[in-house]
Amino acid sequence: MLILFLLVINLTASAQVIATLTMETGNSETAIPVSINLDQYTFLSADSILLNEITGNSTNKINFQVSFQNTRILNWIIQPKKGQTKRVFQLIKPSAFIYENNGGMMAINKNGAISFTNNGRSLLNYQFQTVYPPTGIDTNYKRSGFIHPLFTPHGQALTAIQPKDHYHHYGIWNPWTHTVFEKDTVDFWNIKDKKGTVRFAKFISQTNGPVFSEIEVLHEHVRFQKDGTEKVALNELQTIRVYYPQGEKDYYIVDFSSQLSCASESPLLIVAYRYGGLGWRATEEWTKDNCEVLTSEGKTRINTDGSKARWIATQGTLGNDYGGLLMMSYPANYNHPEPLRIWDEKSNAGRGDMFVNFAPTKDKDWLLEPGKTYTLKYRFVVYNGKMTADKAEAAWQHFAKAVAITK
Repeated sequence: MLILFLLVINLTASAQVIATLTMETGNSETAIPVSINLDQYTFLSADSILLNEITGNSTNKINFQVSFQNTRILNWIIQPKKGQTKRVFQLIKPSAFIYENNGGMMAINKNGAISFTNNGRSLLNYQFQTVYPPTGIDTNYKRSGFIHPLFTPHGQALTAIQPKDHYHHYGIWNPWTHTVFEKDTVDFWNIKDKKGTVRFAKFISQTNGPVFSEIEVLHEHVRFQKDGTEKVALNELQTIRVYYPQGEKDYYIVDFSSQLSCASESPLLIVAYRYGGLGWRATEEWTKDNCEVLTSEGKTRINTDGSKARWIATQGTLGNDYGGLLMMSYPANYNHPEPLRIWDEKSNAGRGDMFVNFAPTKDKDWLLEPGKTYTLKYRFVVYNGKMTADKAEAAWQHFAKAVAITK
């Protein structure tokens, strides 16, 4: 994917207004990533336009980024403004530009991982190189293609990998547990048994810009066969896009999507099982005494497991700080609102470690057929401070529904 971007800091009075966009944002305390089809408004090149926000008599230049998905998509972030539920933006053809490079988001290859940073601050790593378990532990536990560490804006790690109680846990990762492929039962989650695994295969694209950084990667869901050979059962195009709202110190946004397609003429049946799909093994700092859960349905850690939700916020003490992760499910996802698998306060012999899992096949089979593509989309808000139900609900609404635009 090719991305063009620019930051414009000067506009003369003779500029031409291409379009005025009035956007209904409602009351949101978090920034809203938005996008429009640029070709619906203009066929001018990206380096010939700029974007302004109009507030009364003042004009503010807005960073934007243009991506290509059959048509040109204009992306930017709407920063929250207290009391303002309607925002006005103008696409402009200026008569002159002055350019300035402000650094912005970066995704760089570093030590077997893609490191996402904002102005040099580490946000998360996507591990593409195979990570082996500690010395003396069965090497079948090796794994690639997962997120770790995931950092809060203040720099605390929210993920753990290879904990002694579950060496197959890898930060944020998304294998399936009970599947049937060509009459064989295959477990891609519990990799010690060497029935299957998920691995990074190759990069599809990598993008950096002032609004977001993004990678697209191919994962292979592999069945290990009894004769020692292997076969790819499922291909997964995974996309990780990270937004860091300008000037924000206490949260950022991650969009995570998984496009699944059969790798052969054979279907894959994902059989209902109590866990599988998007999982998060949280920091080992968290126990029953210092973390909490809140869901869209008003559940807490005591009664969340087995319930369904549109979003789940998990947060707790981080040293002398506080923070967590809001995970949101897109309405078009399979079996949405999605079933949840979490560890309650009695987990791990009463220690109360934290594990969270959107498990769309917890109570329902899912047949993936050849020639079709199946998409799961999630959004994360990674934050310091405390998430409230109202704030989480507003963030989910803006994820689930495109901001209304009046031309």
